[in-house]
Amino acid sequence: PSAAITLLCSSAAAVVVWKWLGKRQIQKKMEEARRTRDEGLTKMAKIVQPFREQVPNVETDAILSLPLLELTGRLREGSLSPKTVLYTYLGKALEVTQQTNCLRHFIPECEEQLQEIQRQEDKGLLYGIPVSIKDHIGHKGHLLTCGLVQCLDTVAQEDSVLVKVLKKQGAIPFAMTNVSQSLFSYDCSNPIFGQTLNPFNHQKSPGGSSGGEGALIAGGGSILGIGSDIGGSIRLPSSFCGLCGLKPTAERLSVCHTHLLNVHMCSHLTPVPCALGPMARDVDSLALCMKALLCQEMFQLDPTVPPIPFDEEVYSSSAPLRVGYYDTDGYFPLPPCMQRALRETRGVLEAAGHQLVPFSPPRIHYVMTELFLKTFFADGGRAWLDVFTGDIVDPSLKSQVNDCKIPRLGKKLLSLILKPLQFLFLLKLRIVATLSACRSVKEVWKHHHEIQVYRTEFITQWRELQLDVVLCPVLGPAFTIGYPGKLLTAISSTMLYNVLNFPAGVVPVSTVTEADEEELKLYRGCCDDPWDRTLKQAVAGAVGLPVAVQCVALPWREELCLRLMKEVETLSQTK
Repeated sequence: PSAAITLLCSSAAAVVVWKWLGKRQIQKKMEEARRTRDEGLTKMAKIVQPFREQVPNVETDAILSLPLLELTGRLREGSLSPKTVLYTYLGKALEVTQQTNCLRHFIPECEEQLQEIQRQEDKGLLYGIPVSIKDHIGHKGHLLTCGLVQCLDTVAQEDSVLVKVLKKQGAIPFAMTNVSQSLFSYDCSNPIFGQTLNPFNHQKSPGGSSGGEGALIAGGGSILGIGSDIGGSIRLPSSFCGLCGLKPTAERLSVCHTHLLNVHMCSHLTPVPCALGPMARDVDSLALCMKALLCQEMFQLDPTVPPIPFDEEVYSSSAPLRVGYYDTDGYFPLPPCMQRALRETRGVLEAAGHQLVPFSPPRIHYVMTELFLKTFFADGGRAWLDVFTGDIVDPSLKSQVNDCKIPRLGKKLLSLILKPLQFLFLLKLRIVATLSACRSVKEVWKHHHEIQVYRTEFITQWRELQLDVVLCPVLGPAFTIGYPGKLLTAISSTMLYNVLNFPAGVVPVSTVTEADEEELKLYRGCCDDPWDRTLKQAVAGAVGLPVAVQCVALPWREELCLRLMKEVETLSQTK
């Protein structure tokens, strides 16, 4: 017996030591990644310092204030040099990341690209424009981390197609921005590089997973950025940070050589694919970026992208639009300020001569539970759990990770127990989502078919009303840090258009007022349950923060979506 006890104690001690060594190894890799990031920022500061000593602040402030269209004009005519513009934005990006922790890595090759564009005979549409890119968009020689320790050895062997096209058009990628861990959260935090803050209020989240882009652009450290969106990851940071952001039809821009975790969820084979798209301070910047990217270079490098150039005529048209609208999707009631924004936008559009038509998206509860969540948890969440192997789980994801770890029988029992308790609806939904795995190939194909059926139903309803576009809400204003992880299913407003694969964009139209804050005190949501109260807490204290609306068009009609966004932007600014 004593020998058995000794053996047992020795085994237990060995397990403890083994686990400690594993955690220590993880910590070392994380520390090394942070050290590399900090060394890059130090190098960035050294490059910028001589420039700052030579160029007065008044000149750099003037450059930073220029809209993208005017800046490209000045660069092309030669009244501004690409070097001056690049170093101006490098300096500002350093300031912004010191305040918000938005940069994941500096791209030192930007100086080589600066020399390269000055040798080019043809000046591209983005000649001399510094561009920031999201962490997982490939740039040769740089890590694609997705905020995960297991990806700290994943170095891009070549530029992604999108980066190649940006460079061909004269743009200068200069920084990679921070993301939420595994890209599966609309906060922006991971254990390696930490929490990114909203530049307007450091108690608030910038949104996610493209939150680093949102914070950098909103803080003035970038004039144009590229994000990705599979549930709202471009549109939610745009809403939280007061930017314009476009999620195109997924296949409109190439995702080649972009690191997509859980390929079974993100590839073109899945019914809810990932889309790359631009983020900027105004709609014209998005349109210029799309026009630059939708070029022959893109179509040649990636033959899977349909060769459809940007339709300037549609974007520039002044013809009245027939606009469908809804104030709520009936699934997750949004705060009073977001409802006010939609109501006011509807009014200015109508006053400008556009026709507004009530529209009710069908069966949102079904879309959320049976289509969207089931897509991501088709295997009960097992593949998603795999990406956290040998990793530390970020606090914003712990509840979802823990749900996935519950054995199937446990999930089933919890689902039955919670069924009669409506006030625990969202907890039940999370359990059911990870329970409702597709248990056979036949079920997978059935699920794909159900999404196609729903898309057909939605388009039929759209066409019966003869709509050009739709105006609808978007989640906001910016949540207090830590709350996105508590309200995963609050993203129904953006998620719907990922399931449908429709182009959708966000444009800021107002800010939260004192009156909005007072009205929030009376907010009851759907049934004044714990989840409605959690949302109330999440958005409280947001006076002065941006308020946005969402604009949507049918697939492949990005120009029409941008046309509505531009109309909303112009009328809101006039108002």
